[in-house]
Amino acid sequence: MGDLFMFWVAVGTCCATFRASAWSVNNFLITGPKAYLTYTTSVALGAQSGIEECKFQFAWERWNCPENALQLSTHNRLRSATRETSFIHAISSAGVMYTITKNCSMGDFENCGCDESKNGKTGGHGWIWGGCSDNVEFGERISKLFVDSLEKGKDARALMNLHNNRAGRLAVRATMKRTCKCHGISGSCSIQTCWLQLADFREMGDYLKAKYDQALKIEMDKRRLRAGNSAEGCWAPSEVFLPSADAELIFLEESPDYCTRNSSLGIYGTEGRECLQNSHNTSRWEQHSCGHLCTECGLQVEEKRTEAMSSCNCKFQWCCTVKCDQCRHVVNKYYCMRSPGSAQSQGTGSTR
Repeated sequence: MGDLFMFWVAVGTCCATFRASAWSVNNFLITGPKAYLTYTTSVALGAQSGIEECKFQFAWERWNCPENALQLSTHNRLRSATRETSFIHAISSAGVMYTITKNCSMGDFENCGCDESKNGKTGGHGWIWGGCSDNVEFGERISKLFVDSLEKGKDARALMNLHNNRAGRLAVRATMKRTCKCHGISGSCSIQTCWLQLADFREMGDYLKAKYDQALKIEMDKRRLRAGNSAEGCWAPSEVFLPSADAELIFLEESPDYCTRNSSLGIYGTEGRECLQNSHNTSRWEQHSCGHLCTECGLQVEEKRTEAMSSCNCKFQWCCTVKCDQCRHVVNKYYCMRSPGSAQSQGTGSTR
């Protein structure tokens, strides 16, 4: 691979878009040959998109993808091997592959473009391959190069992370969609030309969240796991994990109690978290968020009234603008709070 160049990418300083974000992926360590330095901005953007999706998917759960959980390397032995860690690795790896693939297909890289390897071949009855398929082979290769290189250890924890990195990349492939264009006399669509496109990244997040909910716990020798990143744990992934589980997320340790603050584990607890009540057209997690975040964690739901500004009295003006007033209105928000005078209590629900 030639000389290796190691550097830190602080996404918060990469561009104005990152600076506008409420938080950023700091200290994202990238190791790779100098020939691949041209991809680092896309890698950072991909990691950021993965982590933003993680925040979205877990917004109404006790573990809500906090920034302190986003370090992808195991070199300092501080990383856990929980179900949540498995999701972080999968969604980050998928984000990098997705962004690199998009940039490749758009011609942003000199040495890469559409995947036309199948063009002209029969794909099925009434259709052939053609057009500009997204080049997932290239995106997968670059994602693997950068993200997998973060794992310096050879123990079970590192192997778990590498497995989940790959599961994230497989999710990109699994969610791709076939897009077709009709050809024929007078729009008869007697034959179609089809190509493969990446799905919306939200679909990939939903896909991996379902994998998280069904993640497989792998029982390992606890003495080897506690050994950290020692060379004694040098096993091939095929010796540890079943080939049939390639696309599944796996974890080694049960999740801790996320209800209660635990500074030593970097857990903030759910006290002070916002929840939703009486909300319509919301997800299952949003509908049950007050019970899940507050009541089941030994906290009470406290209502607070706040003022908010929003557009109102909007009118269409010829031509062609919409003019709106700014109206002030009161909104009710709900938070998980400890009852006055109560001692710190433990959550009564599950760890998640």
